Amino acid sequence: MTRAAGVLLPVSSLPSKYGIGTFGKAAYKWVDFLAEAGQKYWQVLPLGPTSYGDSPYQSFSAFAGNPYFVDLEFLCEQGLLKKGRCKKVKWGESKTQVDYGTIYEHREKVLRKAFSNFTDKKALEKFRKKNAGWVEDYALYMAVKAQMGLRAWNEWEEDIRMRRPEALKKWKVKCAEDIEYHIFVQYLFFEQWTKLKKYANEKGISIIGDAPIYVAMDSADVWANPGLFQLDENNVPTEVAGCPPDAFSEDGQLWGNPLYRWDEMEKDGFQWWIKRLKANLTLVDVLRIDHFRGLESYYAIPYGDETARNGRWRQGPGMAFVGAVNKALGNANIIAEDLGYLTPAVKRLLKSSGYPGMKVLEFAFDSREESDYMPHNYQNHCVVYTGTHDNDTVRGWFSTAGPEDVALALEYMGLPDDTDGNWGFIRAALGSVADLAVVPMQDYLNLGSEARINTPSTLGGNNWRWRMTKDQMDMALAQKMARLTKLYGRDR
Repeated sequence: MTRAAGVLLPVSSLPSKYGIGTFGKAAYKWVDFLAEAGQKYWQVLPLGPTSYGDSPYQSFSAFAGNPYFVDLEFLCEQGLLKKGRCKKVKWGESKTQVDYGTIYEHREKVLRKAFSNFTDKKALEKFRKKNAGWVEDYALYMAVKAQMGLRAWNEWEEDIRMRRPEALKKWKVKCAEDIEYHIFVQYLFFEQWTKLKKYANEKGISIIGDAPIYVAMDSADVWANPGLFQLDENNVPTEVAGCPPDAFSEDGQLWGNPLYRWDEMEKDGFQWWIKRLKANLTLVDVLRIDHFRGLESYYAIPYGDETARNGRWRQGPGMAFVGAVNKALGNANIIAEDLGYLTPAVKRLLKSSGYPGMKVLEFAFDSREESDYMPHNYQNHCVVYTGTHDNDTVRGWFSTAGPEDVALALEYMGLPDDTDGNWGFIRAALGSVADLAVVPMQDYLNLGSEARINTPSTLGGNNWRWRMTKDQMDMALAQKMARLTKLYGRDR
C-alpha cells in the first residue's frame, strides 16, 4: 500500500431521493467528488442486508447485499418501474436521517413490482448458478422467515429449523416464487454495485470494504451451517461473543453472536471463511477484518447471561487461520482492525500476518499517559483514522472529551482553541507516516455529534441514520481536500 488518502462514508449516508443512500446517480457524483479531492480510497461499512436494529454488523447473510441500496431510479430507466410508482411513496421527512421504518414498509413492495415486470430470466438464471453456493440458502431462508412472521430461525418449526431434507424440499416448493424474488433482488444489487465499483476504479478510486468477524445468530449463515458454530444438539448457542468489563463498561459488552467452532473449521482449511473472504473481495478492493484480535483469543459468554461479566477468554485459531487465508488469497489487500487492549500475543499475530493495523487519533489524547495512537509513535505499515464509525465526530469529541484531554490535543496540534479542531485532526492524520489516512466525511464537514454513525452498546436512536446532503459535496471543499492531500504527499 503506497502513501494515500481516503474518506469513510457508508453507502446508506449518500444523498438519495429514496430515504437512504443507494447505488444511484448521487453515488457516481460522490465518486467524482472523491477524484476531485485527490482521494484514492472510499471506505464503506458492511454491505449486507440488515436485521433488527439496522446495524450493518448484524446481517442476515455474510454473502448477500442490502436490498435498500438498489437504486430505484435506475430500475425506472430499465422499464421495470414507473417513476410515478416511486414518487407516490414518502421515503421519510428528513434529508439528513434515514427513516428505516418507512423504508422497511415500502421498499419491498416497490421491488416486488419491479420483479413482476422483469423478463430477462436467462440473466437471472446465470446469476443464480454462479452464486448457488450461498444464494439458494439465503433466498430460502428469507422466504421461510417471511412465512414464519419474521421470527428468528431458531424459533421456527423443528423440521425446517433443523433443516431436515423433507422439510427443505417442502419449503422450496411452497416458496418457489419468493425464493426467485430474493435472488432477483440480489441480482440487482450485484449488477448495480459492480457498475459503480467499475466507475470508481476507472476514476482511480479503490473501495475499502468491511467484514465483521462474527455473523448474526439470525442469519442464513448459521442456519445453513450449524456445525461450524458453537451450538448444542438443538442448535441453541452454548456461548456467545462479546467483550469483558472495562473502564468504559462495568458489565462489558454482550454482542450475542454465535461463536465459531474453530477446530471444526480448521479440518477443511477454513473453507467457509475463505469462500466468504473471496466473495467479499469480488465486491471491494481492500477488506478490513473487524475485531482481528478475536482470531488470537476471543471472549466467550455463557448463553443466556444478561451481561458479559461471566465470560472467559478462549484460544482462537491464530496463524493457522491467517496462513490458510494468505495461501488461498495470495496478495489480497487486508486491513486488520486491531483496536482495544492488545496483548503481546495479538501484536505477534498482527506482525506475522503482514496486515496493516489501525490507529485512531481520538484515542491518542489521553492526558494520563502517552498513547500508541500519537502520530509520532506510528510506523508506516498502518492505517490512521481521525475516528471510525464507532467514534463521535471530531467536533463531537471536542464537546465531550475531558478538558485535560482537549488541552493536550490542542497543544499537540499547535492550535489556540478548537475552532479549527477538525482540521487539526485531519492535518495530523494526513501528515503522519501511516501509509493510508482515512477521514470520515463528517470530519471534513465539521459536523457535531448529531452526525455520529454509531454509539456502541446502544440500540436505536440515531445509530446508522446520518445522511449527507447533495450540497455538502461542495467543489470548494474538494479543492481544499486536494490541496492538503498533495501538501502531505498523499496525492493521486
